[in-house]
Amino acid sequence: MGMRRARFLACIAMAAIVLLAPPSTCGVAGHSRGLRPGRSAGAGGAGDPPPLFPVNATRAEMIERQFMEWVRYMGGLRHSTFQHALARAFPSYSLVVDKNPAFGDFTTIQAAIDSLPVINLVRVVIRVNAGTYTEKVSISAMRAFITLEGAGADSTIVQWGDTADSPTGPKGRPLGTFNSATFAVNAQYFLARNITFKAVALRVSADNAAFVGCKFLGAQDTLYDHSGRHYYKECYIEGSVDFIFGNALSLYEERKPLFR
Repeated sequence: MGMRRARFLACIAMAAIVLLAPPSTCGVAGHSRGLRPGRSAGAGGAGDPPPLFPVNATRAEMIERQFMEWVRYMGGLRHSTFQHALARAFPSYSLVVDKNPAFGDFTTIQAAIDSLPVINLVRVVIRVNAGTYTEKVSISAMRAFITLEGAGADSTIVQWGDTADSPTGPKGRPLGTFNSATFAVNAQYFLARNITFKAVALRVSADNAAFVGCKFLGAQDTLYDHSGRHYYKECYIEGSVDFIFGNALSLYEERKPLFR
């Protein structure tokens, strides 16, 4: 009986070691989840893929390649951040916003967002038809997987008039920069395409957000790239003082002129 108990305890100990062992750290760190570690030069056969990082790559080159691999990984269907990647890569359903109620499901962007479940786990595309939408928009933290698609950056515009000094905060106090944004993104996996954000234009406080073909127009504090990892492609960002600020890790690719 003592021998059997000892073997049982040994099996439990081995299982605990396997379950609690930390994952391998031989790959790249940070936001590179899903990447295979690069192989050293000369390793493997002639048919092996080239190493992720050449031996003579500079640190800046390594960081840039790592980030681009992460961008491709997040946009692909093979990542395992969630069990059912396909359900989140393709839209489960679409909503239409139009200033004319006869042509859309909602007349404001915020109303369309508020119609989603408080905890949203499927990709939803909100198509915003041409027009100027004067409203303050906020996406709460658990409403993830939203795609906001405009009719064109020059055709679909979201604007509001708050500033950091606006006396509309609690008890009549100034709002402050954080709360003055026209459009605030607090949920992960947000994507915006072909739309313009005006005034103290946008604050992004969530991970894994991307903006393609968008415009951000303002003077001071135009784009508050607050926190998380973000990707901006073919975007125009206009301002004069501190027009891009924050602590996010972001990549700006094929950007247009950034200041006036």
